[in-house]
Amino acid sequence: MDITYEARYHQLEEQHWWFAGRRHIVFEQIQQLQLPPTADILEIGCSGGPLLLALKAAGYQHLTGIDVSDKAIAVAQARGFEQVMVMDGARLDFADNSFDLVVASDVLEHIEDEEAALREWCRVLRPGGRIIVFVPAYQFLWSRHDEVNHHFRRYTLAGLRQVMQRTGWQIERASYWNFLLFFPTAVLRRLQRTLHAAGLASAGAGDLRQLSVPANKALFSLLKAENRWLRKLSFPLGVSTFAVARKPA
Repeated sequence: MDITYEARYHQLEEQHWWFAGRRHIVFEQIQQLQLPPTADILEIGCSGGPLLLALKAAGYQHLTGIDVSDKAIAVAQARGFEQVMVMDGARLDFADNSFDLVVASDVLEHIEDEEAALREWCRVLRPGGRIIVFVPAYQFLWSRHDEVNHHFRRYTLAGLRQVMQRTGWQIERASYWNFLLFFPTAVLRRLQRTLHAAGLASAGAGDLRQLSVPANKALFSLLKAENRWLRKLSFPLGVSTFAVARKPA
């Protein structure tokens, strides 16, 4: 991602409603797997380690994190995580069958060869192990935000299913996420494109903005409510999409 965007990312990722809401749904999906506390968990794209902190607080003992950012890993190490390191998410320096769970939240869209990455993530999982993958949804929602993040693509739910199945995964759960904000986001993206085409929009640096405390809290509460609904149902639309899949035994 762009350097200026990365600095803002690390500044806001702890409390920003969107990051907090995504961590909450990822954590929910992990809890539903009912893994033992001794499970070996790898987070690809761990940033400064906020999800690792939540997992540690929940009692998980064997946590590993990687990120391509030296700054992010320095933050995670300062928080006391020893098994965090700078590493390319598409080329893992781990032995075959090393982990019980891999989490890759908003990582796959950054990797040009998505199939090679998914096969690599499968390689380091033990047979029967799971992966949780979150990615941004719908190419028509493409914006400056994707560009500063150096994304290669956005996904439909069907497209995510297909690429995962082609690379050997058994899909257990898949849905869109951030359904409640899909239509406002779609309208905003259309407006941004119109303004850009008319030369009325600034270049900008993505969607990260510091909101007021009440607004941030309200949006986070909205996502938390949606996350609870996802325990029992799936959504037909969303700003993101995700899958929980198993490596064949």
